[in-house]
Amino acid sequence: MINFLRKVRHKTISGNTSTDRISRYLLYAIGEIALVVLGILIALSINTWNEERKNQAFEKDILQQIRANLIRDKLALIDIQINFEDAMNSTDKILNTQWTPQENDSLQYWMADIVRFDRFQPLTNAYEVIKSKGLDLITNKQLRFIIGAYYDDEIKSVMKSIEDVELTFKEDWINIIRRETKDFKFGKYAVLRNIDVLKGDTEITNILRTNKDNFDSGNLRIKKGIRSIDRIISLLGEELR
Repeated sequence: MINFLRKVRHKTISGNTSTDRISRYLLYAIGEIALVVLGILIALSINTWNEERKNQAFEKDILQQIRANLIRDKLALIDIQINFEDAMNSTDKILNTQWTPQENDSLQYWMADIVRFDRFQPLTNAYEVIKSKGLDLITNKQLRFIIGAYYDDEIKSVMKSIEDVELTFKEDWINIIRRETKDFKFGKYAVLRNIDVLKGDTEITNILRTNKDNFDSGNLRIKKGIRSIDRIISLLGEELR
């Protein structure tokens, strides 16, 4: 292109008539414009290519971070799920016991399984970053949808169920602990002053039944959350490969 324009420019200067010179000047000007436009298009293409590379690198990095966050969330939820299941099993034992001496000895540990709570705070830093920049940077539409559904909806329901158990502890069990226990260590043991408070329809047995419902519904939501995490982690693995 440059050699061609030089030849045109030379012919323009050496042209015989004014008409020839004007025609060749126009041809030269068009060539110059075409060259500038071509340069701009090349620069835009390079810039677009660079942006795409940056976006791909960012997407890969943020998906790796989301996967790491989800793995930690899953481990935390598994621990809480175990605690919830222990609480439900211990509740059944207390409500259905015949109160033999051996069961009396186990009571303090059964109570400890129940009179407790867990806290869960999902790791959302990677998701918040991608959300602030635009979720469409996740190119896989299915993956983008289920990640958004997990963080914006499902995990909040799981957190609410876990918080309900803590609320019951604060509103019901703290007073019971102060009034009815002679020794208590959170998550270890709760020694009642008199086991008669567990016989029949008493305040404590009613709280036990209500609290079991909280543990049960929370356990179901946690299981559902873990299944969602497993699905997302699987899709992330495929995408990152």
